[in-house]
Amino acid sequence: MNITIVSVGKLKEKYLKMGIDEYVKRLGSYAKIEIIEVPDEKAPEQLSDAEMEIVKKKEGERILAKISPDTYIIALAINGKMKTSEQMAADLEALMTYGKSKIAFVIGGSLGLHEDVLKRADEQQSFGKMTLPHQLMKLVLVEQIYRSFRIMKGEPYHK
Repeated sequence: MNITIVSVGKLKEKYLKMGIDEYVKRLGSYAKIEIIEVPDEKAPEQLSDAEMEIVKKKEGERILAKISPDTYIIALAINGKMKTSEQMAADLEALMTYGKSKIAFVIGGSLGLHEDVLKRADEQQSFGKMTLPHQLMKLVLVEQIYRSFRIMKGEPYHK
């Protein structure tokens, strides 16, 4: 299985990079994982609705340019479906069973994902109603992917 995480913005915090690198290393025996960062659109703090739409559209175009047409896309969105770790594992296993060997998780920028990305997504998943920094979300996501594989294999980790 090939898993790609496409996110907006460059990860700068060393402690987050170290955590992500650790889980990517652990995932190596289960799947090929690639992390792609697309540049965030520079914008002032105060934006009109129209300006926010332009920023999200440009970031969305960058995201979609990194994903091949045969990839199953899971967009992380606050209004997406919430799952337990066991449900996430079962869903990933079902995708693998039914021939979906390329999966991309998409994390938007600080303004969220553009409608074009959400329309292209095969599903939307939420990790809760709280807003998390998208850089921290990358660490949480890669840990949950690792946890999913451990659950699928019946290996100790998930408690």
